[in-house]
Amino acid sequence: MNKRVNLFDVERVREDFPILRETVNGHPLVYLDNAATTQKPQAVIDAIVHYYSHDNSNVHRGAHTLAARATEKFEGARTKVAEFLNAPSTQQILWTRGTTEGVNLVASSWGRSNLKAGDRVLVSAMEHHSNIVPWQMAAAATGASVEAIPVDETGTLDMTALNILLDERVKMVSLGHVSNALGTVNPIEDVIALAHKFGARVLIDGAQAVSHWPVDVQALGCDFYVFSAHKLFGPTGIGVLYGKRELLEAMPPWQGGGEMIERVSFEGTTYNQLPYKFEAGTPDIAGAIALGAAIDYLNQMDRTAAAAHEQAVLEYAQEQASAEQGIRLVGTATQKVSVMSFLVEGTHPNDLGFLLDQQGVAVRTGHHCAQPIMEQYCIPGTVRASFSFYNTMAEVDRLFAALRKAREFF
Repeated sequence: MNKRVNLFDVERVREDFPILRETVNGHPLVYLDNAATTQKPQAVIDAIVHYYSHDNSNVHRGAHTLAARATEKFEGARTKVAEFLNAPSTQQILWTRGTTEGVNLVASSWGRSNLKAGDRVLVSAMEHHSNIVPWQMAAAATGASVEAIPVDETGTLDMTALNILLDERVKMVSLGHVSNALGTVNPIEDVIALAHKFGARVLIDGAQAVSHWPVDVQALGCDFYVFSAHKLFGPTGIGVLYGKRELLEAMPPWQGGGEMIERVSFEGTTYNQLPYKFEAGTPDIAGAIALGAAIDYLNQMDRTAAAAHEQAVLEYAQEQASAEQGIRLVGTATQKVSVMSFLVEGTHPNDLGFLLDQQGVAVRTGHHCAQPIMEQYCIPGTVRASFSFYNTMAEVDRLFAALRKAREFF
């Protein structure tokens, strides 16, 4: 797409995503699994193909033209990410394999260096497992504890409980910007400000947020922010960790190998400067370049109009769900992104997902790697329809027509 989209034209935008023209089981694809991964515009696909067709080389140390071109595009993508997040410096942008690795890096490097027996880490009860298990592992190694910030029946974070939980023993608050299972938008600005009053650090899992609106890490004031490219219309296998410089400087390397060193000898090794200190080995060069292409794609779009369209699609879907007998919405917070989790009376989510797929409708079923919140609701999981800016009202109609047909089997 070359021209800036000023008034959001969803049919025009859909032309940029080749997979949306697929048929599944004899039906036009209705892709409603965007919280798991977003689809890729042709510009991102082209960036990957172009790199491997014309620029394929390792980066940084090569003395030849291909290495120079690959390095320029690779580091250019880091600059695009820094600008996308409004980070103060590209040195504070670290490449990872995704959100999960970003949290693990912080939990392992910062956590094992700073946590000790008696310290506490707070996470919300609606967190993805990737923002629970790494902290449990760090706590087991250091004697710290991991505790949950309660969530009410609507899926809203209990800020009163957070106020009670916070004290000087809390060293880290690690929280999702948006719940992948419920769609809840957490009040992270308030959480960050409150946690900092007690001297705690704050990590924000932005995997479910960055595709919906611009993020400004300096305005937020968070200590760490992580996200994955594949949820931002980019490729799988590449992600980003932003951190405050003073914290990253003090943290020890997480992995050892090439690139992360300054000098190696058998007498001792000195480490590279930021961000390379945390980037051992050959990186996902094509993935980084393609993430840069995804950011370029988003930057030429009217994101405010895109977000308004997404919200309208969500509201239309929720209205239809509320009008249907036997459908229970799970996650009804006032502040939500375009995620609709639900149950249908008399059916199991997995069976329903299979029957929807037979009609070309792709949704996610199960616990969505958020078992603690499912246990709180006393349910095994949900059906989750998650929308992006390329989804339409007509696709919502297809979803509910497919649901009605599927219910005939129960």
